[in-house]
Amino acid sequence: MGRSLENKKQIVDDLKAQLAQSQLAIVIDYTGLSVAEITQLRDQLYPLGASCKVTKNTLMGIAIQGDTTWEPLEEFLKGSNAFLLVQDDLPGAIKAYQAFQKASKKTTIRGGVMEGQALTEDQVKALTELPTKDQLYARIAGGINAVATKLAVGTKAVPTKLAVGLNEVPSKLARALQAVADKDKEAA
Repeated sequence: MGRSLENKKQIVDDLKAQLAQSQLAIVIDYTGLSVAEITQLRDQLYPLGASCKVTKNTLMGIAIQGDTTWEPLEEFLKGSNAFLLVQDDLPGAIKAYQAFQKASKKTTIRGGVMEGQALTEDQVKALTELPTKDQLYARIAGGINAVATKLAVGTKAVPTKLAVGLNEVPSKLARALQAVADKDKEAA
């Protein structure tokens, strides 16, 4: 039993909505994967802000028509494709896919599209060298923590130096008065 026209329109609308929120689309050849394996891949990608869509190439072709950001996907719409749509953590999602690929040995990357540019398999893999979202958060937190620590140390040093300076004022004043008094005694 085929899909109804209404059902196909709904699928195309869903694809358009997901593409609008995505930063990267990766096209993989999923020949030989079972439903359980695709579900496993989806489960690994979901926490990283990515999804795996298995849809007909014609429906994806309709979804990308007129959208300059995603039109380069057209060249990959041949054969059995699944589309990894990455919204958040680019390196994390690609690494999760690569771990799945290494374990299953059944899929290959055909290419991808990012910011209106078609990417080769090597270019997609190069994105894994970027820091993951968690690594970026750690770097930002470390930077903020370092600034706060330096600020705390600096603000603690100011009152300490001020107190030491204030303690010195009476003793220096007393020595100065004593020196003036000694000078007056000698002069007299």
